[in-house]
Parts: sequence; structure tokens; C-alpha cells
Amino acid sequence: MSIITIDLRKRQLIYEQIVENVKLQIIRGVLCENDYMPSVRSLANELGINPNTIQKAYAELERQGIIQSVAGKGSIIVANAAVVNSMQNDHVTEQIRQIAKIVLEAGFDLEQFCDAAKSVFSCKEDENDRDKKYN
Repeated sequence: MSIITIDLRKRQLIYEQIVENVKLQIIRGVLCENDYMPSVRSLANELGINPNTIQKAYAELERQGIIQSVAGKGSIIVANAAVVNSMQNDHVTEQIRQIAKIVLEAGFDLEQFCDAAKSVFSCKEDENDRDKKYN
């Protein structure tokens, strides 16, 4: 099973989905610095998409400093902790931006948004406490 997934129903271009997916896998620690990426051909076969799409995604990842092509060996992840941290911050900020847009469209104000966020964190802390208690 591939660590990279795509959703053909999304409006986002496939190569952009691959780029975002690789970044997310780095953030999650699934892919790490010095790991080799699957070859263009093998990933294209696995995902059932055109190799040119994979090549375009890899070119974008290389442009962003996430991977580097190594002659005769393929592409290797070169993102260090600072790059991953920056990606993590960008990812979280974008998610918050999207949630804030939904909240604003629903007519909530900042205080209601903060209250809702606090209740989510409170529930998560309660779950963690329960897990610690029973483990």
C-alpha cells in the first residue's frame, strides 16, 4: 500500500495532491530526511496515473527544497527539521484559516470561535486523561 494517496474527486490537481501528501507524510514522520522516494514509474503504476504527473510533482518538491534528485539512485528527501517545522506551521495555519472561514460564514464571532476551540481541546485532554488512566 502506498504512503501517497490521491482523490480523483477533488478539484485539486493530482500533482498538487501528491506534493501536499508528501509534505504531510514528512510532517507525520512517515517520510524522513534521507529516505528515498518511490521511482516515478513505480509510483505511477501504483497510483494508476501518468508518470508525467509524478514527474511534475517531484519537480515541484525539488523546487521547494523537499527532495533532491540523485543521479542513478532516484529522489531523496532532504527536508530538515526547520523545513518540516515550517511546513507544519503552514499546514496548521491553512487548516485554521479554512475553519475560521466556515465559522465566520456560520455567523460566529471570535469569542464563540475561541470557546468552541477551547471545548475541543478540553475534550481532547479528557480523552488523554482517560487513556492514561486505563493504560
